[in-house]
Amino acid sequence: MNTTSHRYGFGKDEERKVTPAERAAEVAAEAEAKAIYSEILTRAPEHDIDPTIDRVAALVELLGDPQKSFRAIHLTGTNGKTSTSRMVERLLRELGLRTGRFTSPHLHTVRERIAIDGEPISAVRFVEVWRDIEPYVAIVDAQLAEKGQSRLSFFEVLAGFAFAAFADAPVDVAVVEVGLGGEWDSTNVVDGEVAVFTPISRDHERWLGHTITEIATVKSGIIKALDPGAIVVTAEQPEEAAVIIADTARARGARVIAQGYDIEVVNRTVAVGGQLIDLRGTGGLYTEVFLPLHGAHQAQNALLALAAVEQFTGGGALDGSVVEAAFADVDSPARLEVVRRSPTVLVDAAHNPAGAQVLVEALEEAFAFHRLVGVVGIMADKDAEGILSVLEPALDEVVITRSTSMRSMDIDDLADLARDVFDSDRVHVADHVGEAVALAADLAEQGDADQIASGTGVLVAGSVILAAEARALFRRDT
Repeated sequence: MNTTSHRYGFGKDEERKVTPAERAAEVAAEAEAKAIYSEILTRAPEHDIDPTIDRVAALVELLGDPQKSFRAIHLTGTNGKTSTSRMVERLLRELGLRTGRFTSPHLHTVRERIAIDGEPISAVRFVEVWRDIEPYVAIVDAQLAEKGQSRLSFFEVLAGFAFAAFADAPVDVAVVEVGLGGEWDSTNVVDGEVAVFTPISRDHERWLGHTITEIATVKSGIIKALDPGAIVVTAEQPEEAAVIIADTARARGARVIAQGYDIEVVNRTVAVGGQLIDLRGTGGLYTEVFLPLHGAHQAQNALLALAAVEQFTGGGALDGSVVEAAFADVDSPARLEVVRRSPTVLVDAAHNPAGAQVLVEALEEAFAFHRLVGVVGIMADKDAEGILSVLEPALDEVVITRSTSMRSMDIDDLADLARDVFDSDRVHVADHVGEAVALAADLAEQGDADQIASGTGVLVAGSVILAAEARALFRRDT
């Protein structure tokens, strides 16, 4: 049954069927939404950074500061932000709050980035919001041109777009994931009552710095001096990052809730389809909570989400039934996601060495493969050798490929790196994702008969875009 809650303003207890006329309008709007997206894409891409929030601040000021019309939880870190954001949002929704969620990048449609009540903004609303803000975007573009500056970037426009959509809904609370860094990220015009830090490691060094201290300094910029003081919820961090977060919080009057001190994952047990976790939050102990995601890192993400929502709602314990219902319903596409069986095909968006490491650990814990073949494509600006080195012990063979992104690393260059990391006879090359997955499936099934019967698989990893294209092969893009 087709239902809608976010599109026409109905809460979760007021869902109703979508009429044929509404469905037709949605289909017609989809084409217009794609055209608008194509237009926005002509702007500077999100990896082309101008380290300032002044430009997006000018846009939201013209829009009436929509980001001030709702409460917010703001998330930064290197890995785990999107999964944690989805968990935070799902908990808030289970509490009966109307939610907005802004995450990046997207897998299949830009509308995934702007979710209301847990669902991507509809094509109809996407078009309507764009038409509302388009004149103001043009005004800021003109002002910037007068100063000899480039027009608003893709991500600057999208951040303003999201805040306008949330204000218009209206939402009670927005869960906002930074695009890059923190201090000068376009999302930092929002004042998060709770600032969440997932694990910090090296990535995007061109913009954030080459040391953990430099990277943590930029990311800690999301901590705001608020009255009453903001709350910081942080995962276990490298010592250099922990010091920066603590010092920044102290300077801005924020209180720190830290994994390993104030909160912890008490226990984890592998379960069918995920894991059972015991979490000690700031409000109490929650036991045998089912989480349909794999790996210690996802349990950690759940802990951060739980603590963030506890603090957002006053610091006390959440109702156990709320926590159980919310976490049991969590999904995180392209995070060790099974998209096919026999052979099993897993898709993961890991795109840096730290992400690859937690992927390998989760694989070893949750799956019993006797033969696993990788399909790997990596962006040119990433630590390809580092990613391949982490993946190598987990893979029997690897098929090197590339996504359709212009930022993808040259396939021959990546294959040469792979041959340095793997034995040359374990490295294969395929020009396209579909060809690579098919080859990997064939290679996986070339082992001994008893191994095939007991567990063969294909792992697609290396970039978000590659993961999205692999999901589309198996019709997971709808």
